[in-house]
Amino acid sequence: MTRRTPALALPPWLAHALRAQRGPVPWSAVVRGALAAGPLLLAALAAGRASLGVAAAVAAMLAGINDRPGSRRGSVRRIGVPALAGAAGMCAGTYAGDHLGAVALTLVLTVLGLVAGGFSAVGPVASGAATQLLVTSAIGAGMPLPDPGWQRVLAFLAGAGWLLALRLALPTPGSLTGATPRDFRLDFRFDGERAAVAGVYDAVAALLDAAGTQHAVARRAALTAALDQAQDAFAGPRLRRYASSSAERRLHAQYAAALPLAEAATALAWAGETVPRRASEGPRRLAAAVRAGAHTGPLPAPTRSAPGLRALDDALLHAAVAFDRGRGDDLHTRRRRSPGSVLRTVLGAGGREYGLRVGLCFGAGVAVAQALHHAQWYGLHRHWYWLPATAVFLVKPDLGPLVSRVLCRAAGTVLGALVFAAAAAVLPRPGGLVALVALAGALIPVATRHFAAQTAVVTVLVLALVMVGGEPQASAGRIGETLLACAIVLVVGHLPMPGQRGGGVRARLTAAGDAAHAYLAHVLSGSDDRARRWTLRREAYRTLAEARAAIALAAAELPALARHSRGADEIAATLERLADTTTACAVHLDDTGRLTPRHLARLAELRDELAERRDRAGVRLPELPLTG
Repeated sequence: MTRRTPALALPPWLAHALRAQRGPVPWSAVVRGALAAGPLLLAALAAGRASLGVAAAVAAMLAGINDRPGSRRGSVRRIGVPALAGAAGMCAGTYAGDHLGAVALTLVLTVLGLVAGGFSAVGPVASGAATQLLVTSAIGAGMPLPDPGWQRVLAFLAGAGWLLALRLALPTPGSLTGATPRDFRLDFRFDGERAAVAGVYDAVAALLDAAGTQHAVARRAALTAALDQAQDAFAGPRLRRYASSSAERRLHAQYAAALPLAEAATALAWAGETVPRRASEGPRRLAAAVRAGAHTGPLPAPTRSAPGLRALDDALLHAAVAFDRGRGDDLHTRRRRSPGSVLRTVLGAGGREYGLRVGLCFGAGVAVAQALHHAQWYGLHRHWYWLPATAVFLVKPDLGPLVSRVLCRAAGTVLGALVFAAAAAVLPRPGGLVALVALAGALIPVATRHFAAQTAVVTVLVLALVMVGGEPQASAGRIGETLLACAIVLVVGHLPMPGQRGGGVRARLTAAGDAAHAYLAHVLSGSDDRARRWTLRREAYRTLAEARAAIALAAAELPALARHSRGADEIAATLERLADTTTACAVHLDDTGRLTPRHLARLAELRDELAERRDRAGVRLPELPLTG
């Protein structure tokens, strides 16, 4: 018998740098990318306004980075809000660069970095908007173009608006509906919403299959992700909370019908016993009906031998009725954050830490770039924006751990610069460069799966744009500036900061603890308001998923930074078990009106476990509403 040699385990910070997302090629996004920056640049060249075409193409590139899978209405906020922030940054950077000296300009942009960094802690859309604000302010100040500032801003808005228009107008693979080839029709008004809701039903079926096995925890996390995606798909300006058309009402009903199914499946997984195969057939048929826009037909009912199975059967019956009638309750959404709560997040521990680090890195990048620019390090080269813009992407924690970002950015820039240098030597100008911009735009949706690949593609695209704008080939300079930015971010990222480190992780955990507390308190109160219960349940699991994501990124930092979030993962795991137990309690209370000793003992155990771990990790969590 031979003993197998254990595989060499890579440190987390290096393993993260080598990890890439997987999935099918998003062909619809590839088509949009090809039709965005390249055609805009070609139209500007034909009109004799190459510099405005560069501004529009930069906006389309940044919008393409935010063009992620989801619904059309979700894309309005995901692409539109950062684009407006980018236009504001372009305006501020242009006029500051034209009227301020080097010292004043550095101070203004540093303050802008502090404010934008703090707002990045609010959420993903705010973080994307802050990134574009800082990047475009650096471009506006450091890329002198012959056009007035207001024309650059309009060109930027036109470029982002063009890609958003493509996102809203062009169909996607999910646009084809119908149960049979004869019934196929093109309906892409709600293709993203249909795909998201169908994904929830598939995730419910997968969790039921995994009940009683070691895969149940991962499948429950996948169900949470599917519900988060569906909730995001319904967020946006085009559909309102109260549906005004039959198609909207049908989607609302299908999404609402998935919530009790998800609750019953979670309770069955918590029980730790396998369920009959027949139980997962119903959710799978519901998923197929959502995708096809068809009726459900007969649904196989599970045996009603346990509270969770009875809840599952009731939920399937409710779903069948909701699907046939096409009517459901009003769409529940996340509570809108008040300006006060947003301000508290910005000024809280996470926002202060985030803002200080972003402001220092961005300000240092501007200062070094200005010093090199005025020392004529560039020779006649006047475009100094690359260094601070690179620092912005490197310092954003939501883009990955610090060392992983630095390694990927350096490798991607070197690769992209070499590829562009080789292409620029043989391609005709400007036609070949326009084609290169179109090709790079088409590759962005695929390259976003890995930061190094995205950096390489963006480097090629930007170098092509600035050469079209009249700048000579500058691959070597871009590599040098990128390495300088990497050094700045590495130094600032490891500097001691005032206050407690790991503030962002602790803020996420506190929000998750508050949401789990509210969910448990509602269930134990005996309230019959199930809509409120499902809303609280969604918030509890969603904030837990956000905390898990922040903890995973923090754990993949170098040990000097990772130690500040030590113990957070155990607290998140305990909160997840608390949410699962609360769900099981809700289902059991619906069935019998009282909790079993097992439920009570489990809640008491989790209360004691949380109390111990929160004190050890220094995280503020509320006391659970239990007695005895």
